[in-house]
Amino acid sequence: MKIDLNALTRRFLLGESKAKPSVRAYVESVIRIIDEVRPKSQRENRQFSVARQHLQEIKRLNRQLVEKITLLEEQVKILEEGK
Repeated sequence: MKIDLNALTRRFLLGESKAKPSVRAYVESVIRIIDEVRPKSQRENRQFSVARQHLQEIKRLNRQLVEKITLLEEQVKILEEGK
């Protein structure tokens, strides 16, 4: 059996480009950007601190939503199997 590595690589690369980053990845990216910015005043420092806290809360809420969606998908699957 012959394996076409070119086709396999092409499918892999094309499949990766279709996948969109998750909300968590976006939040992590914004947190990194905020951490790299150097505030020029105490006011800006407080604003960045509040922004970081909000992003941490968004990350936590997103994790809870993902867990809930996973649980609900499992429940739907169980209900569908019971029919």
